[in-house]
Amino acid sequence: MDFLDAYHLWADAHAFFDSALTPSVTDHAAPLGGKTAAWDRRLAEDTPNGHLLRQNALFEALSGNGKLHLLHVTHALEEISRQGVLYPSGGCLVGSIYCAPLTATEQGFRMHNLGAYVLTKEAPTFLAKLGVTDRVPTPLIFEIVTPPQAYRGLAGVDYLRLGLIHLQIYSHLEYLLSKNERHQLRETVVSRVKNSAAFLAAAAAVAYQGAQVDAEPFLKLLDETIPRLPILGYLYFEAVAEYLMLHSTSHHTRRLAELGELNNWLYKEMLFASFPAMAGKFDLATFRPRPKQLAALIHRVDPTIDTSHASAYLVERISYLVAARFFAPGDAPEAWHRRRWEFDSLATQLGPLLGHLIHRELRTFGRYPDFYFYFDQHKALQAWNYWNHMDIVAPFNGTMPKGEIGINPAYPHLDYRVWRAEQDDTGHLHAAEELALTIAPRLVDIKYTLMRNNQWAAPAPSPA
Repeated sequence: MDFLDAYHLWADAHAFFDSALTPSVTDHAAPLGGKTAAWDRRLAEDTPNGHLLRQNALFEALSGNGKLHLLHVTHALEEISRQGVLYPSGGCLVGSIYCAPLTATEQGFRMHNLGAYVLTKEAPTFLAKLGVTDRVPTPLIFEIVTPPQAYRGLAGVDYLRLGLIHLQIYSHLEYLLSKNERHQLRETVVSRVKNSAAFLAAAAAVAYQGAQVDAEPFLKLLDETIPRLPILGYLYFEAVAEYLMLHSTSHHTRRLAELGELNNWLYKEMLFASFPAMAGKFDLATFRPRPKQLAALIHRVDPTIDTSHASAYLVERISYLVAARFFAPGDAPEAWHRRRWEFDSLATQLGPLLGHLIHRELRTFGRYPDFYFYFDQHKALQAWNYWNHMDIVAPFNGTMPKGEIGINPAYPHLDYRVWRAEQDDTGHLHAAEELALTIAPRLVDIKYTLMRNNQWAAPAPSPA
């Protein structure tokens, strides 16, 4: 893949939130063109918190001049300090240092509610689940000096749009597998899609034709399909999180909205309170709230939500996202009963879906886990190349401006300082000790990160 091909794919993988006053680049003649614009208006104008999609604390921080202050949470400060190096990891921010915004006040740094949840609830829960008792989550304060040439727009990477990138990278690295392994991998992902055709057809009918489908059978079919198409678990989670953040009218949500923040505690509480197994092994492929449980889960985290409205909304939103993120841009898929179930044929119209499936399959497929690190490193190199071309110093999660922001570790002449921080009784952070750390543009293996299975987990007891 040459530079231009990769560049175009990465440009399409970003959501540009600063183009509200200009005509959309979406091709309105395409099947989803008008629906994309309609969804943008619906989310922004017809939801209680839709204004936060354009005006929020994250965007204010990114658009400002001077210095950007960010919170990073680590559980391995001793190792990092001894090595003097901090490595980025993969995930929703691809290959950056995962952070949340900080706001400087006279009382110290105020944490964005996302960062506060990670530091005070999520990270301690992960460590406890892993049986780690000799480590504590440590907050680090990063001060990034924004260079004059830095990109002033708002371009966030949307990991749900990375399907074609995954497929293209695999096409370059597939010869790390034997001929038989490549054949087996292709047959595996084709089988997964073929046996998921009922759900994909239902989603396509809703998205392209406006078909009316009842929520309960649709969500039941979604639940049955997630084990075959694990990326659906991620998409389902993002749709539910989006609904909660945009529609909640609780006192906590309103208070955060006054600060310019979407309420991240809603989906975090639903995720970890309802799926405790997520602690210690963060895997949204297992996000499968049963249809009859969904209303109770939503009501549990926020009684202000109309659960009937939520279910109907999710049918439309999930169907649109499936079509927009997993089907190739262009014409609507042909009739499902006439489709040829061969890899090359499917890649023409379902290339993004195949890419997502391959990306996940490779984590456990034969010998490929040994190479998986290089697959993600290859992806990170392309992301860094795009960000550097655009002069993006701090990429953010563009699925929604939740508050997830990263540091581009490959940015030339990155100007930063870092401190170990301490939290006071009011919840504010204060710089306690400046650290001599270097950010290195090389991925750490995900098994060593806090939100995955990692080396700090307590060993299993020996058999009696």
